[in-house]
Amino acid sequence: MKESAKAKRLKRHHRRGKQQSKLNLVSLMDIFTILVFFLMVNSSSDVQVLNQDNAIKLPDSSAQQPPGDVLALTVTDNDILVNGRVVMKRDVLQAFSGQVEPALKEELDYQASRSSVPAPDAGRPITILADRELPYELLKKIMSTCVDAGYASISLAVNQKTEQGA
Repeated sequence: MKESAKAKRLKRHHRRGKQQSKLNLVSLMDIFTILVFFLMVNSSSDVQVLNQDNAIKLPDSSAQQPPGDVLALTVTDNDILVNGRVVMKRDVLQAFSGQVEPALKEELDYQASRSSVPAPDAGRPITILADRELPYELLKKIMSTCVDAGYASISLAVNQKTEQGA
């Protein structure tokens, strides 16, 4: 009698083992679908996204070459920001009588020291995001300060024109 009870337990154990061996592929397929979708959405983008204030209206350009990933200097109505960090007030730079503003140069020097990439012969690259109505004198001061800090490869952020009549 003991053996028959033992045989029953053994049978039950084998049956339970067979039931648990099934692999549920539905959740695994869901994970892979989400992963593939995420990779497709994020890899097909050739556009570099710069943090842009909605108040800034960038000029338009028909250039085909996209900009690289570089330091961004933003000029808003009130502030001047380097990589999203407020460096100084725009009014202070406008009132500055020289060409190379010390506070802005100090921040650019600091950003250059953080970079692990050595400066190229043409100078470090920088992109300036500013409203299309920015006075030339202010832009000239910003660009002079950039060049003095070793950022001689200056790009101006623009909106890419779409082809008309296509």
